[in-house]
Amino acid sequence: QRIRKRIEEGFGWMKTVGRLRKTMYRGVEKIAMQLDLHAVAYNLVRMSNLGLGAT
Repeated sequence: QRIRKRIEEGFGWMKTVGRLRKTMYRGVEKIAMQLDLHAVAYNLVRMSNLGLGAT
């Protein structure tokens, strides 16, 4: 359950902050690209919150 919570937090962040709730693209390839971009952004935010990113 703890691992699931960690995974769901990422998708929740992408929906609110990353604006994935209402995409501006059409097509599977473009939406997949947008999802990948937001996943990378979430990982960078998470790394900086953990103190692992470059300051």
